[in-house]
Amino acid sequence: MKTLIIMAFGLFLGVNATAQNGYKVGDQAAEFSLKNIDGSMVSLADFNSSKGVIVIFTCNHCPFAKAYEDRIIQLHKEFAGKGVPVVAINPNDPKEVPEDSFDEMKKRAKDKSFPFKYIFDETQATAKTYGATRTPHVYLLKNDGGTFHVTYIGAIDDNHSDAENVKVKYLEDAVNALLNNTKPATEMTKAIGCSIKWKK
Repeated sequence: MKTLIIMAFGLFLGVNATAQNGYKVGDQAAEFSLKNIDGSMVSLADFNSSKGVIVIFTCNHCPFAKAYEDRIIQLHKEFAGKGVPVVAINPNDPKEVPEDSFDEMKKRAKDKSFPFKYIFDETQATAKTYGATRTPHVYLLKNDGGTFHVTYIGAIDDNHSDAENVKVKYLEDAVNALLNNTKPATEMTKAIGCSIKWKK
């Protein structure tokens, strides 16, 4: 009864409670359609033949995001061939941070030779639906017969500043668990990074 009252109150305010709170482990991820740096549109349906997708909200300017770029590239190289590619999403408002504009995304991807799709969440609706708050912020999705469910949320590993001294590779461990059809030992961690720059 209490839940129904809360849901009704949310509807009365015109608020989608799921979108407000974001995804939790086990939730089904909604479809999206966002522009890639090559001009094509990318959606989850594009990955229906994959075992899963590593969705990472990231950007150009954030020092945390920059610190993880090489590790994200390596994750894609290691797991895309096994059926779990990276999809990077930039959720930032370029009016707040011009360095995160679509044109700058194309330049950054070229400079770093990104092997993964780098797409722009121009309306920020996807970031809000997921509940992303930081860059980087990870959501590992498992493909369950054409629907995607969240199996891990949070940080890439336990040391943003020094890749050589990482002790726990949360995301890598979670992807290996997905590939073995088991639950990851750690399903959620705190995302460490810059705050997403929301539209005013």
